[in-house]
Amino acid sequence: MRTFEKPFRFGVNVRDATSRVAWQDKARKAEALGYSVLLVPDHLAAMLATVPAVMSAADATRTLRIGTNVLNNDLRHPVLLAREAATMDLLTDGRLELGLGAGYMKVEYDQAGLRFDRGGVRVERLAESVAIVKGLLRGDEVDFAGAYYRVAAHRIHPRPLQRPHPPIIIGGNGLRLLTLAAKEADTVNLTGITFTKGGTSPDMSAWRVADVDERMRLVREAAGPRVHRLEVSAQIQRVIVTDRRREAAAELASQWKQLSVEDVLEAPYVLIGTVDEMVEALHARRQRWGLSYFVTFEPYLETLAPVVARLAGK
Repeated sequence: MRTFEKPFRFGVNVRDATSRVAWQDKARKAEALGYSVLLVPDHLAAMLATVPAVMSAADATRTLRIGTNVLNNDLRHPVLLAREAATMDLLTDGRLELGLGAGYMKVEYDQAGLRFDRGGVRVERLAESVAIVKGLLRGDEVDFAGAYYRVAAHRIHPRPLQRPHPPIIIGGNGLRLLTLAAKEADTVNLTGITFTKGGTSPDMSAWRVADVDERMRLVREAAGPRVHRLEVSAQIQRVIVTDRRREAAAELASQWKQLSVEDVLEAPYVLIGTVDEMVEALHARRQRWGLSYFVTFEPYLETLAPVVARLAGK
């Protein structure tokens, strides 16, 4: 199953802060701990708005890359999205990573007065948006007439610093979305979770090794000749430092009824063990699946830091 190997890098997903000082302190801390990227999600919830939070984090740091994880395509027209992304990249000295997604939480659509279409339609709409955004970021004058968007002879200003465009991240767990990511993104992000019932019910059955194998097979086939240029990432949902791995995994398996202890230990979405065991696990996951970029969440920022120190850039 080995595909390709890129140097390890690590990102952290951060949602909220009580002040500018507190927010920028978090960004500086992530940079000091060796993380490559600070990412901000995009939800209509109790969290900072994505674009201004990204810009504030960039303003407080020097080398830390900043990104969106991920923008809900249905909340922004692709022309506006491309213009904002280009300006963000310019004003952050080329540090933007643009994460895009199809949206999955029905309650947010209800709150915003938007129609919540079935998943396949949302992915089709995202595919059109990605084509428009990439063209505009390349500097093209875009004419586009699709099923969902129409753009007439538009060219954006400014151009982004990164050429041909800032790295684009697309990911999820569904086969349609991963196929789109493999064909169009720079980074394919495996989340392992499918949210059913309008985003209220997480299905984690795809954490099993056989399911990860199948998704990576799909990514390789869909990517074709560009597969060796792809970066493949996984979102780490839990980081538990312990010398009793099986006991910790058993506790998680008791909460996640779809998974066995072995499923939890082998899944690329959890790290359990000593620092040495975590380092070994990440090497194995890179060798088997090509995973080199791992994103965790703010509660695990310091917990994962010793692993980041050992592996970042290697």
